[in-house]
Amino acid sequence: MKFTKKTHSCVRLEKDGRTLVIDPGMLSEEDAAVGADAILVTHEHIDHFDEGRLRAGLEANPEARIWTLKAVADKLSAAFPGRVHTVGHGDTFTAAGFDVQVHGELHAVIHPDIPRITNVGYLIEGGTVFHPGDALTVPGHPVETLMLPVMAPWNKIAEIIDYVREVKPQRAYDVHDALLTDLARPVYDGMIGGLGGAEHLRLGSGASAEL
Repeated sequence: MKFTKKTHSCVRLEKDGRTLVIDPGMLSEEDAAVGADAILVTHEHIDHFDEGRLRAGLEANPEARIWTLKAVADKLSAAFPGRVHTVGHGDTFTAAGFDVQVHGELHAVIHPDIPRITNVGYLIEGGTVFHPGDALTVPGHPVETLMLPVMAPWNKIAEIIDYVREVKPQRAYDVHDALLTDLARPVYDGMIGGLGGAEHLRLGSGASAEL
């Protein structure tokens, strides 16, 4: 499986000539969803869900489909009948040839005064990849590659380190990193890599790795 990092929390996975895109939000490239056969969206926040980017992906490929939670599906299903599927915790499905399990229900707490919204994570191909969205969801399955939300208004470095320890992936790649400056990256790299107990990796936008 080929993994390509896009800006912020968006990733592309390619297998057997088909492409799965997760979270093409406002901070990712305008064409982040173009070329996708399937698109997964974890929640409705604009850095994960951008209607224009999703429309571009669906219009570029009439066979493309979206799987997401109800809050996002409700905004798109009328414009793309039959192509937007609503999922929730515990669901399993196949998207563009990728086996997907849904884990999690709520976004992490940003502040007690801010109501929590729904958020789901996606376990791909039985644990080859897990993308939790904006939550520190532990899927309860072995994970080879964790997409690690390294920098967000709702987390701190101790929580991220403990999350890696709890999930116990073989490797963790940084996502949700648009707010993290290059100056600070060595600090995060040293702490997560040194304390998390898993190989800690990061890719620049557009760079790829084989999983």
